Amino acid sequence: MPVENIRLLKPGPNNTLIGENGQVVTPPPNWSFLAAGDAGITRKVTAKGEYWRVQFKKGKRLISKGIWAPTLTIIQAKELVQATRNTEAYQKKRISDIKRREKKQLQYEQEFQSTVVDYLAFHEKYRMLEKKMALAITKHAIPVGSGTVARTAMIPIKERAAKAVIAWMRHQTTAYDHTPVARVKGERRAIRRKFAQQSVTLLEKYRDGEIVYDNCPLYRAIQETTKQN
Repeated sequence: MPVENIRLLKPGPNNTLIGENGQVVTPPPNWSFLAAGDAGITRKVTAKGEYWRVQFKKGKRLISKGIWAPTLTIIQAKELVQATRNTEAYQKKRISDIKRREKKQLQYEQEFQSTVVDYLAFHEKYRMLEKKMALAITKHAIPVGSGTVARTAMIPIKERAAKAVIAWMRHQTTAYDHTPVARVKGERRAIRRKFAQQSVTLLEKYRDGEIVYDNCPLYRAIQETTKQN
């Protein structure tokens, strides 16, 4: 059976592969699987133009598990990449890239935390709580690979900060995590809207400078997070 140069497959039951039309497919005997994770090697292999990509859908995203390709192609790609990575020039560039990414991450962390503070806009008598809350939200939302709204560039940073605040409060100050969700379209979204409104109402108390007691869920959450950090 001729091997198609490029195919998109999805994982099936019992380690099988499912083709575009729902059929079970089997890689050629002289092929091997290269798991996702090393982009340099993967690029070398796919550049040859003969591979099968295995991916699955998670929400609206397609996640790659890796590729099937001729075993010799994979071996050669690994050797070429390793040889490049052993050079002094590569090592210097890698150190420079790491420093650049760390600097960029720190700058974004500072900008994001400042934007969270602006969104919270607490009354002056709650400024210390505001600072603690902004720091807790930033530490939760900002890490690379966290998958939170703070890591997306699809929306403005002000909107990212606002959504991150509401998401943090949803888990820290509401009953969302313990609320059963009926298998009805739009039900989870409706529940999130309800708790989001509760969070906004709670924030207004701090913005207006109202008296807040120790049993306030937001006050407790901020204090608890501070203890953990």
